Amino acid sequence: MDVSFFSSRIGRWQYVLELFTAGNILALVLALAQAQSWSNLSFSSLMQHILFINWVLLAFAAIAEYFDQRLSPLNLKLTLLLGFLLLQLIVLGTTLVLNILMYFGQSFSFAGLSWETVFSRAGMNLSFGMLLGAFCFRYLYLREQWSRQQNSELNARIQAMQARIHPHFLFNSLNSAISLISIDPDKAEEMLLNLSRLFRASFQELKLVPLSDEIDLCRRYLAIEQIRLGERLKVEWKLVNPEMYARVQIPLLTLQPLVENSIFHGVEKILTKSTISILIEILQNQVNIVITNPYAQDKIALRQGHGIAVENVQQRLKAYYGSSAAFQSFAGEGMFTTVVQYRYK
Repeated sequence: MDVSFFSSRIGRWQYVLELFTAGNILALVLALAQAQSWSNLSFSSLMQHILFINWVLLAFAAIAEYFDQRLSPLNLKLTLLLGFLLLQLIVLGTTLVLNILMYFGQSFSFAGLSWETVFSRAGMNLSFGMLLGAFCFRYLYLREQWSRQQNSELNARIQAMQARIHPHFLFNSLNSAISLISIDPDKAEEMLLNLSRLFRASFQELKLVPLSDEIDLCRRYLAIEQIRLGERLKVEWKLVNPEMYARVQIPLLTLQPLVENSIFHGVEKILTKSTISILIEILQNQVNIVITNPYAQDKIALRQGHGIAVENVQQRLKAYYGSSAAFQSFAGEGMFTTVVQYRYK
């Protein structure tokens, strides 16, 4: 994994807060070890340890975030080594600056300042820094292993979903294309081209893509279904601020599975004309996607039991956008509504 291991993680508020919380606990342990008992522990000593460790962590997070792009091509071992050395440099630099400032504060002069004074407590603070570094990088390593495990499980579930859905969709689409060859060769060719584009996307790495590309992919899918279902399917697009779609990202194959779900559980179950409405809007850095489709009352229990595609979309949105990603679905008055929201970066 060629990401900047510590900066990509520490740049997220969740991990920063967890590290600072654990850092404060470490400061308490170090202050207590120095005092040797609770009765000898002074508030000033505790605050010195807390402020020192929090400053080191804050400086480390800021520098790592600043050099994120330059460090991203490096391998994991080299990134960890550079991160550990950076942490020690921050500890040493902070110690030296504090010693100089404290000496100046006593006499308002640098006269008589010796190297011994400048490097006072440097050895002890570096030992604290090594302990802090070992703790931080062990934490980040465990976090990364957990994240990789989650991604592996998610990819396995997505591959299982693809293997389950693709044959059914491919069979229906090819049947429609074959029937069109003798009637309307141009339409059959267009259908096969759209099908090829859709399958090419489905076998790509599931990464972030521009929202405009995801909408185009969804349009191609709907063009295939339009040929197959004919007048039974009508699609209403409501696109707000479309000029921003090329700059906003979304996980690949997020919109298409939701629309496919709406057709499978809505349009295909109803023999009359049905309308699917797709609203996409961007308001204050938040993407809102609302999909509505009709459903048969006696099929709603079946729909609620079918959740592989929807669950994978939820998990991928959470993986990329964390707690800002929201997913809701509800039924009412013969219409089923799916709402997806997330804050883009």
